[in-house]
Amino acid sequence: SGSSAVARDGFQELVSEVALAKAGVVMGLEVSRLARNSADWHRLLELCALTSTLILDEDGVYDPASFNDRLLLGLKGTMSEAELHFLKARMPGGQLNKASRGDLKIGPPVGLVYLPDGTLALDPDAEVQAALRMVFTTFERLGSATRTVKFFLDEGILFPRRLRKGPHKGELMWAPPRHARILQVLHNPRYAGAFVYGRTRGRPRPGGGVSQIKVDMADWRFVMPDLHPGYIDWERFKANQERLAANAQAYGMQRRAGPVREGSALLQGRVLCGLCGGRMGVHYSQEHGQPVPTYICQETATRRGGKVCQSVPGKVVDPAVGALLVELMTPMTLEVTLAVQRELEARAAEMDTLRRQHIERTRHDAELARRRYMKVDPDNRLVADTLEAEWNEKLRLHTDVVEDYERRAPEEAARPARGCAAASALAGA
Repeated sequence: SGSSAVARDGFQELVSEVALAKAGVVMGLEVSRLARNSADWHRLLELCALTSTLILDEDGVYDPASFNDRLLLGLKGTMSEAELHFLKARMPGGQLNKASRGDLKIGPPVGLVYLPDGTLALDPDAEVQAALRMVFTTFERLGSATRTVKFFLDEGILFPRRLRKGPHKGELMWAPPRHARILQVLHNPRYAGAFVYGRTRGRPRPGGGVSQIKVDMADWRFVMPDLHPGYIDWERFKANQERLAANAQAYGMQRRAGPVREGSALLQGRVLCGLCGGRMGVHYSQEHGQPVPTYICQETATRRGGKVCQSVPGKVVDPAVGALLVELMTPMTLEVTLAVQRELEARAAEMDTLRRQHIERTRHDAELARRRYMKVDPDNRLVADTLEAEWNEKLRLHTDVVEDYERRAPEEAARPARGCAAASALAGA
């Protein structure tokens, strides 16, 4: 389009030749299209004037050293830049028109696919659906994206990613999840069945190109909930965004609670200062070789350079709160125990299903590799050796997955019973 000289080797070479006085005339049917950017176009005109280089197009010959010719060339360049502006303005206009109706097709994330009739639906792959549903249920249970990633890594559960380019474009790749990947899933409203347009806006960079800036949820241009099937509903999506925003606050008056962190403090992330209303942190000290928590309010000290507001020993507060919780839960001992057992059994069954589906996928991949190898001409060793190596790699991967499943099976079978016993002991204490 000529809107910038960046990544235009031909134009840059032309400017270099003119600057070195190696060109006598620059010719073109419409030379103003060489650069539809006023800065680049006038820089070329200045160089042509300094080196006595003429400019020729279908309307005539111009000498940039002449004021009248340079004025006419400048007007042509301005009109060409305006033409490019109008062309670019029409494209966003068409996009906005389709987006306002929810008809704009945007590349779906993994777990969603376009059907032949153009509608968006859940991926028919059961393993992909199970992995995505586990992300949302685990985040709602643990309350933190970091702990969700840690759960996947500890359990050896892989997460899918669809390749967007390259020779294997469109294929699924399974790998351990990253924190950024899980955050993308949790922040994406399409998993809630909503069509959203305007989550980012472009800002031109000085060297050319456009950088994308995230827009607050309240400023999204078009939001249409329940437009297609999703993995969660819109209310659960908004609740997840509120929890993620609260977790993102490192400290401050805006944060009133946070996810449970490591440590033995019973009320971590839940205690507010009765004097200033700030969120109290936890400090640990050693007594008789055991960590002892102390709740401390440092809002005034951190923000205003003042003194610590107050500190409360956790060894006094935690036992009192724990006794109160047990007292309140005692009438519901059996109900709580059964609920915990059902949840643990459901979670174990869900993870077992995911692992079995992954075994089936690797078995299918190995079978496909075997079929490709069996169909090749055995005398064509260049192809046969490659397919044989691929088959062996798929078999090795399948064997590793089966061995990992068999290794984890006894532990997973005993986990619900241990959790139920722990809940019963707590309720009966």
